[in-house]
Amino acid sequence: MGAMGLTWTEPETAGEWVRYVRERTQGPFFSNFALHFPPDALTAVLEAGCPYISFSWGDPLPHIQAVRDAGAGFGVQVVSVSGAQRALKIGADFIICQGIEAGGHVQSTSSLHELLPRVVEIAGDTPVIAAGGIGDAKAIHNVLELGATGAMLGTRFVATQESRAHDQYKQLLVDKSETALTVCFEDGWPYSASRVIRNSTLEEWESVGSPAIGERPHEGEITGTTASGYEIPRYSMVAPQQGATGNIEAMCLYAGTSIKAIHDLPKAGDLVGSLWREVEMLRSTQAH
Repeated sequence: MGAMGLTWTEPETAGEWVRYVRERTQGPFFSNFALHFPPDALTAVLEAGCPYISFSWGDPLPHIQAVRDAGAGFGVQVVSVSGAQRALKIGADFIICQGIEAGGHVQSTSSLHELLPRVVEIAGDTPVIAAGGIGDAKAIHNVLELGATGAMLGTRFVATQESRAHDQYKQLLVDKSETALTVCFEDGWPYSASRVIRNSTLEEWESVGSPAIGERPHEGEITGTTASGYEIPRYSMVAPQQGATGNIEAMCLYAGTSIKAIHDLPKAGDLVGSLWREVEMLRSTQAH
């Protein structure tokens, strides 16, 4: 199952992306909405025929009827057993179990391998997708062995040729191996922790005691601009995409602990194929 994050995408653009995918595959895919922000594109995505919606960072209950009326299914990202129980109670078609190893904005406070078996146990026949720190075939194989129906890889696919991430950001995913879970880059999403590559902004902020907003080093400084001309201030949650200019290294560079498994920048399709072949080899070896 493929996925696309559309929380901050304009409704018209989001609908175009869904139609683009539907024209090219009969396979299932979902669009994710982080409900810390209004899901403005949800109606457009459903009208475009998105088969599944996933929700994170908020209560999906007010949006479920719209999803069902459109003939779509939905899943919920959970970070605890109680969250999984509620997702099942409201009729989720699948569950995404996130561990603290995940990149980007992280809800979880538990390791994936601690939480996943507990969620799988209560989920019964409801599919559980494992997320957080998964970047190679061994990690995929491990979560499948723990009972997951599938694995979600985020950081690994940022480091692909088709990714819209800035080229320097992609190269840093190849070159670096250390991440941090921090509130350093909270501007735009207050009080939210995210896992990022350790960079100059984070290091300097930590070196002076990780001060609060209003007392941070170089606060208000513009580190660069997006391709559309939007200014990116230091400590912004905005990650650099293609066309961004400025001090790319100093920006928010989301990455999970799976960064340790990233050593190249392949085509996404080639990566999917090679990962699954390796998983099948691991399964075959284990069977014998």
